[in-house]
Amino acid sequence: MVLIVDEAERLDKFLAQHLPLHSRTKLAKLVDRGLVLVDGHTQKVSFVVEEGMIIELDEPEEAAAHDLTPADIPLDVVYEDDDMLIVNKPRGLASHPALSLKEPSLVNALLWRNHTLSQTGGSFRPGIVHRLDKETTGLMVVAKNDRAHVNLAKQIEEKTAERRYVAVVAGEVANERFTINAPIARDQRDRMKMGVNPAGKEAITHVRRIARIEEGTLLAVRLETGRTHQIRVHLRAVGLPVYGDAIYAPKEFATGPLQLHACYLALRQPTSGEQVVAYAQPPDDFIGENLVSLTIMQDI
Repeated sequence: MVLIVDEAERLDKFLAQHLPLHSRTKLAKLVDRGLVLVDGHTQKVSFVVEEGMIIELDEPEEAAAHDLTPADIPLDVVYEDDDMLIVNKPRGLASHPALSLKEPSLVNALLWRNHTLSQTGGSFRPGIVHRLDKETTGLMVVAKNDRAHVNLAKQIEEKTAERRYVAVVAGEVANERFTINAPIARDQRDRMKMGVNPAGKEAITHVRRIARIEEGTLLAVRLETGRTHQIRVHLRAVGLPVYGDAIYAPKEFATGPLQLHACYLALRQPTSGEQVVAYAQPPDDFIGENLVSLTIMQDI
């Protein structure tokens, strides 16, 4: 299997995060035995992998901790061809199985469909090129074969794919447009969280104010980089927590549905190179969803 590094991390920790069905100890033994290659070379478990590095290994045999039985879950497919499909993921559906997940994920729903899925990302998350958090709604691209997977992942890594969101935040926004340029790293005290950190990786978020509403402000957001939790971390850092964000928002704003929706995705078709653009209107529980004009996403 092949993994593309998305952020700097110790090799053993990176493997543990991306292969949750296997223990960190077992993965470390694979590294020690020289069965894990980083850009074609063996490394120690303490080696720090950097964004863009390619890790190759044979996934160890171990009973799956999660059932990958296909699940008949209706999917809103907004685009599909022989290489990929773009899905409008609903709220409450995890992107792929995890040790803490008991219910079916998007992967289970994809396995129900009558087509192949890439295996580049690992056997427990076939087809998944990038992910959205469980409570975030919106567009995700899924690869049907390994060649398409590598191509799509490279587009995201090289920032040629464009992902845009809408969010409702607490507070007023003075400027119609602004950019947040602040590096992000994993929180050393709570590994489930990310935070602004001068020692982190570059992270750039472009923001446009759409409307002032009763609850706060409706924003359009374009990612220039794709760090974990980037939008939520950046907006909280400038005093604009996203409503419904149980991890980063203050308690008074943390309840209710997460007000973050991936509404626009533009990328190149892996085989033809033609531009593919997809839109998805926010769900009914998105505050001010009737104010969202998807054409505004073209100008952030």
